[in-house]
Amino acid sequence: MARKKPFALRLNPEVLQAIQKWAEDEFRSTNGQIEWMLQRMLQKEGRLKKPTTKGGADDKDRKNKRS
Repeated sequence: MARKKPFALRLNPEVLQAIQKWAEDEFRSTNGQIEWMLQRMLQKEGRLKKPTTKGGADDKDRKNKRS
């Protein structure tokens, strides 16, 4: 696993609250949610290659778990 670098991030309180709520809904930590959001946007914009996952839960798996 790649080593993660700590990074301080200042957010507007309303944005942070919305991210925290979304993270709860998706059963993620707030940090995990922010990382997921950033990765998704970077992939969408073609600035990051899509990862090849083996056995990891993707979006569909998470949504199916809540059903």
